[in-house]
Amino acid sequence: MDLDAFSRLLAPEGQGLLAVLADYRVEEEIGWATRLRREHEAGLVAAALTQARLRQRARVKFGADAGRMYFTANGVEQSTRAEVAAHRAERIAGAGVRTAADLCCGIGGDALALARAGVRVTAVDMDPLTCAVAEANAAALGVADLVEVRCGDVAHADVSGVDAAFLDPGRRTARGRVFDPEAYSPPLSFLDVLAAKVPCGAAKVAPGIPHEAVPKGMAAEWVSYGGDVKEAVLWWGPFAERPLQATLLPGGAVLAADRARQAPDGPVGRYLYEPDGAVIRAHLVAEVAEEVGGRLVDPTIAYITADTLTPTAFATAYELTDVLPFNLKRLKAIVRERGIGALTVKKRGSAVEPEEVRRKVKPSGPASATVFLTRVAGAPTMLLGHPLKAAQPM
Repeated sequence: MDLDAFSRLLAPEGQGLLAVLADYRVEEEIGWATRLRREHEAGLVAAALTQARLRQRARVKFGADAGRMYFTANGVEQSTRAEVAAHRAERIAGAGVRTAADLCCGIGGDALALARAGVRVTAVDMDPLTCAVAEANAAALGVADLVEVRCGDVAHADVSGVDAAFLDPGRRTARGRVFDPEAYSPPLSFLDVLAAKVPCGAAKVAPGIPHEAVPKGMAAEWVSYGGDVKEAVLWWGPFAERPLQATLLPGGAVLAADRARQAPDGPVGRYLYEPDGAVIRAHLVAEVAEEVGGRLVDPTIAYITADTLTPTAFATAYELTDVLPFNLKRLKAIVRERGIGALTVKKRGSAVEPEEVRRKVKPSGPASATVFLTRVAGAPTMLLGHPLKAAQPM
């Protein structure tokens, strides 16, 4: 889709087509295309169908709002999940920020969240089509009076006078994802320039960013949603009080510390705790171990074990039934004896792939179980048990 095609979608005929396609299903696309081309120009129909398809995909991130919004293929792929953007916007607005710059704004997901939190936003992106989409989204969601979209190079954007800045640098090229922070567009080092101009703010980065790459004086927050780590955010100014933070959404549980610590290790107890991925990325496993009165099963493995069950928002608890040396034949025998048909295979510190385990063990039966392939005191080990959902705090 180019800028001309998108402009036609915003015109009355395009809007009519999008309204007709409100109930679009991808499996019905050929039928839709055939019917609509009888009354509308083929190029406009193609643009409308593309937009309907993107709206379907975007529902995962934007929920019901996706049906009113506009997208590009890259925008759907790279935009922040609405709940994650809202969490960040509320933190920024809660600090008294009233004006902000959203740099590399994309389709405007973060700008929309900031505007909904009451912040006036100047959104900047280099791509004219992306800027047009961001502007249309602000209008579609009723916050056009709070969002000004500018097309230009964020490295030269005028950020004078704003209370805060948010940067979402490009982390993809034609070859795929970029893992070196200095290969971002703009590079991570641009944060030092931005922080010198704006008193506080944040930058979205890949969750795999090494701790040593975090700029001096900035704090790092890892955010998960539903147990999946979505992003890391680097904060500066008054937001950088606690250097390490893990935030678990949608519940909003927050774990923070001034520095990473090593948890003690020891023998496997009755219970196993699997920390949330954000906790592990933030190097805050020791804090969870302390909370539940536990220890690591191995100094190098982020599994916590304890003799008693303690509710925590930061880990999933399992009750263990077996602690065995790694042996797939023995596991196969146990699975057969107990009629385990639903076998969840998790691993940490093991080279064996879950698919290989399931293929060799051949689970069958009405029962279910979880097996952890890991190391205990350096030795390859199998931990068999089942999750205790009731152990999680409400």
